[in-house]
Amino acid sequence: MIDSYFRAPYQKILVDPLIPGLSKLNLSPAVYTWGALASGIAVLPALAWGHPVIALFLLYCSGFLDTLDGSIARYQNRTSNRGAMLDIISDRTVESAVILGLYAVDPLSRGWLCLFMLASVLICVTTFLVSGIFIQQETEKSFYYSPGLMERAEAFIFFGLMIAFPQAFTPLSILFSVLVAGTGVKRFYDLT
Repeated sequence: MIDSYFRAPYQKILVDPLIPGLSKLNLSPAVYTWGALASGIAVLPALAWGHPVIALFLLYCSGFLDTLDGSIARYQNRTSNRGAMLDIISDRTVESAVILGLYAVDPLSRGWLCLFMLASVLICVTTFLVSGIFIQQETEKSFYYSPGLMERAEAFIFFGLMIAFPQAFTPLSILFSVLVAGTGVKRFYDLT
């Protein structure tokens, strides 16, 4: 929901001013996707080794780089199916790495909660991809983007809160799982 309402001002204020300068570097948009992927995966060891501040930095660095890749691709007129696919795979890999990192903080007490988070993401992603098959493309993105209760921005906010406030992990992870699964259910009923 945050993406639906605040993406345009975020894009205009924080991303668009950087795009012309970054485009002059003549780097492939995939470089930014790979950077987002690498910094997102690095959240896992940062959490496992007890460095939550570094994990937060890496998480939000990953999120920011993820907003740059598509913007640069569109600016340079270099969008591609391969780039869109890499972006989707990168996003899910980062989310999985973060959840595994949250698990690594305290495997005994967080195991089931992390499994529920992963299961909710799997349900949500499945409905996201299936809705893309059946709904006509009407956005600037390379694939149909079906908005929901929980989108990437909300997930990163939840992840950030779980990292910053480990004592609140249980209620945050339960709420995360319910909202993510609820997004999948909403997409299913929106399609029918």
